[in-house]
Amino acid sequence: MKKWLPFYLHVVMCSEFFPFLVHADFEVHRNWLAITHNLPLSQWYFEATSEWTLDYPPFFAWFEYVLSHIAKYFDPQMLVVENLNYTSRATVFFQRFSVIFTDTLFIYAVHECCRCINGKRAAKDILEKPTFILAVLLLWNFGLLIVDHIHFQYNGFLFGLMLLSVARLCQKRYLEGALLFAVLLHFKHIYVYVAPAYGIYLLRSYCFTANNADGSLKWRSFSFLHVTLLGLIVCLVSALSLGPFLVLGQLPQVISRLFPFKRGLCHAYWAPNFWALYNAMDKALTILGLKCNFLDGTKIPKASMTGGLVQEFQHTVLPSVTPLATLICTFIAILPSVFCLWFKPQGPRGFLQCLVLCALSSFMFGWHVHEKAILLAILPLSLLSIQRAKDAGIYLILATTGHFSLFPLLFTTPELPIKILLMLLFTVYSFSSLKSLFRREKLLLNWLETIYLIQLVPLEIFCEIIFPLTSWKQQFPFVPLLLTSVYCALGITYAWLKLYVSVLTERVPVRQKAE
Repeated sequence: MKKWLPFYLHVVMCSEFFPFLVHADFEVHRNWLAITHNLPLSQWYFEATSEWTLDYPPFFAWFEYVLSHIAKYFDPQMLVVENLNYTSRATVFFQRFSVIFTDTLFIYAVHECCRCINGKRAAKDILEKPTFILAVLLLWNFGLLIVDHIHFQYNGFLFGLMLLSVARLCQKRYLEGALLFAVLLHFKHIYVYVAPAYGIYLLRSYCFTANNADGSLKWRSFSFLHVTLLGLIVCLVSALSLGPFLVLGQLPQVISRLFPFKRGLCHAYWAPNFWALYNAMDKALTILGLKCNFLDGTKIPKASMTGGLVQEFQHTVLPSVTPLATLICTFIAILPSVFCLWFKPQGPRGFLQCLVLCALSSFMFGWHVHEKAILLAILPLSLLSIQRAKDAGIYLILATTGHFSLFPLLFTTPELPIKILLMLLFTVYSFSSLKSLFRREKLLLNWLETIYLIQLVPLEIFCEIIFPLTSWKQQFPFVPLLLTSVYCALGITYAWLKLYVSVLTERVPVRQKAE
């Protein structure tokens, strides 16, 4: 227990600090509380009084249903469907409390992940131990803090489920890990991004009961019993989640809510991925075409991509992108990481690498990706960052750039100093702790990577201070978002490529092949 004292002290600090950072932007979840509390199951995925319709899988809907029966003792008015944008002190308190309480699962998951880490690295100070550094990187993750406790979401306990499933797989408790991930998918379907990593790893590590000395697999070692057990877990969880809606004949309606392809290629604020660069290139070519009289300005819709609206749009010069095209691009981007996991097995480390690459590839090429999805790669990459200097460098690039890309979520003046301070604290700690952990290694970042990250400072100054004072603000209000998205997309793309090169060129020790 003495060994984990700093960890528990850290948790106490987190739980004391979080309540002061909860933002009042929670109409989405207030509406879902009202829907699940007042309406029968058959109307949950049809109700459309608010623009924030229920678009999460059934397990999350039931989660809201359970919360609603506690919320009624705080303020029954928050559970009235027609009370759009309703707020009160009791409502705010309940929403704060619900996020903090459910984060206990995340704290437990972090504890389990720390137990899986090899802590043999010599350290004179407990603050330099890998397990302590990992605990801080996860518990004080800047992105998760602002998304859950300021912007307001319930990602903490969802990431807790994911990290706990990762820990169970690392502990070779495969059925528990599979069950946790299956449940997670029916809480929030965005985790399908990393499903290929889970599927391949479970197939190779659990369904094949024996490896040869050279790391190859023989079908005689294939366990149909293990495949059956995994299949039963997936089927039973899916039946519990989707079964009632299948009986009601509403499964197509549920699917249409979960995958709303008519929302367009990009979110109102472009996620910093490949499509942000694609959109920017199309915009630049359009401006160039108009100046050179190659395009007819009367046929180009005004602010078609930069109006800040969630809608479908057509590209002007470059080919317009369809959902099928994004699916194909994502599949191609994921494929090498899956092949590496199968043919170059490295145990839990290989699984984590594949998981991060699947998350990043889906973020890079997915349809209507939200900027918050970058956390799906940053958090598991934290586990790799404390094990190898090369991964630590990639983590610093991805975490710094990815977290900065979340700044537009907090756009009010009072939130400006809060987000900058929290970002600085987390970033300084990340750099200093990982540098001390790998003090014998070469520099974690080269000079070009360092310059790129430093340029985030003048970018923020321009977007938050200089641009609002210019006359461009009224005519081109989307410019700060565009600049932030495109610049961060460059860094995230670079981190994705660098991690891929690292995985593809990494040699696997013979003893790891035999695991």
